[in-house]
Amino acid sequence: MTSATANQPQSQTQPKPAPGAAGSLKDVIAAPTAICTIDGLAGKLIYRGYSIEDLAANASFEEVVYLLWEGELPNKQQLEAFTKRLSENRNVDPVIIEHLRMIPKDAHPLAALRSGVSMLAHSDPDSESMDPAKTRAKAERLIGQVPTIVTARARLRDGNEPIPPRPDLPAASNFLWMLFGKEPDDITAHAMDVAFTLHAEHEFNASSFAARVAAGTYVDLHSCMVAALATLKGPRHGGANEDVIEMIEEVGSPDRADAWARDRLQRYLSASREERARPELRFPGMGHAVYKTWDPRARILQKLAASVADTVGEGWIADIQEKVRTVAAEGLGLNPNVDYYSAGLYHSLRIPTDIFTSIFATARTAGYVAHIEEQLKGGRLIRPRGEYTGPAERPFVPIEKR
Repeated sequence: MTSATANQPQSQTQPKPAPGAAGSLKDVIAAPTAICTIDGLAGKLIYRGYSIEDLAANASFEEVVYLLWEGELPNKQQLEAFTKRLSENRNVDPVIIEHLRMIPKDAHPLAALRSGVSMLAHSDPDSESMDPAKTRAKAERLIGQVPTIVTARARLRDGNEPIPPRPDLPAASNFLWMLFGKEPDDITAHAMDVAFTLHAEHEFNASSFAARVAAGTYVDLHSCMVAALATLKGPRHGGANEDVIEMIEEVGSPDRADAWARDRLQRYLSASREERARPELRFPGMGHAVYKTWDPRARILQKLAASVADTVGEGWIADIQEKVRTVAAEGLGLNPNVDYYSAGLYHSLRIPTDIFTSIFATARTAGYVAHIEEQLKGGRLIRPRGEYTGPAERPFVPIEKR
């Protein structure tokens, strides 16, 4: 590099960034992956070659986890052995439960989970190992322990004792058992299993990418998971389904839904660009960074959530959502994403609103592990460059002359 070049602003000499929104990596291909792909224009979501519609209709969550981790669906013997290993690894060290007791009651459940996963590393016999077989063994423990922490913390916060996991129940049913102390009926168990499958993986979303960035430094599984959970906690990534419930409660009844939605639409359309960013003017659970049409997961959950709501006598929730969705679609061209209907489903099941994002994390542990393992095998450090927009190189001014 010549001295003339060195003295020029870096913004003039660095290569231009790939196409994408300013200050983001939107639509930039960051790395190859064999785990999952999304067709945003067609509204398709594919896990290892299988459409999300086929998986939601025909596969259990445990089968989907196996698929994401192994690359193929299991046969009967493989599934039985895999499910047995997962179900036998749901208990956590009692010390962790005691730590959960000490977390302030007003702490967000996802923050408690983030701390809990970090503590799991201290009691895991293979915590620091980077051996692939031991990393997989840690993963099999972790995917069972995450829901144990989520439900234990939820119960402790409400003054109840944690309920031990049951190895005889599938993952989704066991989650509801640990949360409520009651074995779910077939309709509820199926709905939760499908919800887990729909949230299991979603390509290079922010938290999965954060996990890969951590894995790119060649750090252990638990550390990568903490990075993912810290990223998920941000309101621009997780948490939209909590906002959907706030909207439903604000509307109050189906009779008010159309008028409420049209009033919000008018206020949004008359607002400035800056004002439109305010949460009170937006339609939560609507629109998506990748899908330009319906989120395929939303289509599946739309029917499932309505069916569960009717079964438990909460059909008014689905009625509100459909009326608001219609106005948002007609007025802004917005379509619902997975958060829109998962919120209605969880609310119908009497699940506390502030653990919705922790349910996301419970299911997405499957995808996080798949991405972490893939990145570790690739062995590459993720180190992007920035487009410098600061001042050109300049001489240092002594403090007495400033």
